[in-house]
Amino acid sequence: MQKTIRRGPSLPGRPAGLRPGWLAGGILAVLVALVAGVAFGPVSLPPGSVAVELLNLIPGVRLDSGLTEREIAIVTELRLPRAVLGLLVGGLLALAGGCYQGVFRNPLADPHLLGVAAGAGLAVTVVIVLRPAGGDGDPLAGLPVTVPLAAFVGATGAVLMTYLLGAAGGRDRSPATLILAGVAVSAFLAAGQTYLLQQDAESIQQVYSWLLGRLATAGWHDVLLVLPYAALTAVVVLLHRRELDVLSVGDQEAASLGLHPQRSRLLLVAAASLGTAAAVSVSGLIGFVGIIVPHAVRLLAGSSYRSILPLAMLFGGAFLTLTDVVARTAAAPAEIPIGVVTAFFGAPFFVLVLRSAKRVLT
Repeated sequence: MQKTIRRGPSLPGRPAGLRPGWLAGGILAVLVALVAGVAFGPVSLPPGSVAVELLNLIPGVRLDSGLTEREIAIVTELRLPRAVLGLLVGGLLALAGGCYQGVFRNPLADPHLLGVAAGAGLAVTVVIVLRPAGGDGDPLAGLPVTVPLAAFVGATGAVLMTYLLGAAGGRDRSPATLILAGVAVSAFLAAGQTYLLQQDAESIQQVYSWLLGRLATAGWHDVLLVLPYAALTAVVVLLHRRELDVLSVGDQEAASLGLHPQRSRLLLVAAASLGTAAAVSVSGLIGFVGIIVPHAVRLLAGSSYRSILPLAMLFGGAFLTLTDVVARTAAAPAEIPIGVVTAFFGAPFFVLVLRSAKRVLT
């Protein structure tokens, strides 16, 4: 019986467990992305000096980085929080994407599948349309708490609607039923958002500024806001990643092996949706991370979710942080919305997923 569980979801000739080499590679990618995210920007700093200054944050370590007091302030108060936020958001989106792909047995599933994007977008649109008039500069600067809170409530509410709709036909909450329910909920909420924007055309620019994705942060507030949800999501999903390998053989086979498919699916979807809602609440809608990273890990490191999920979290954080560097520097001093950059990389990769999905998961 144990041999069936280990071999079922694995690619031929590849070990099911997480190999130390890939884990070390993921950690190295995170460290490289962290240094790059802090070193590069409108004011470039020497990567070596930045790495030394980051080491100085370790208690008991005091090295001479050669940076001025102004440059140290840029590192610790401006760029480091943004880079850490990119690691958290990218890790959550990639982890949720890999989890959804396992739950729904669909390589095209991503964190927006269950209406998360539509729910968050509608809630933020409502907040912006109803905001007090006035204010210059960043159109969302006057709503530092309301916008993330609204996005979180809207995203989680949409997931709840999707699950209730998927269960309306009976006790059988199959992956296909949940996907169809997510499509229906997304269409309904997107229609409501479009209606509001037509009624208040002045809000279109502000809404799209959020919808295109952003990691702009002043200080550690957003990082501290997301961190508890990121920790909870990571713990729950990673502790149950073996169950995704069992679910991949089908509900009947999983039940015969002692697993409760519906209960496991509900727990994993709830945890992944919570993490996605938290990420969306501070970053806006950033697409393709949940498809690109888990699928790339699957192609390179094997098809077992014991490997896919932890590696997706590490490489997802590194990917989004490096993407943010491109967004900040490619058209400097202007900043490209990070969602545009991820779409630039994601669209060609999506074609690869479409071509290889059947070969990888059948």
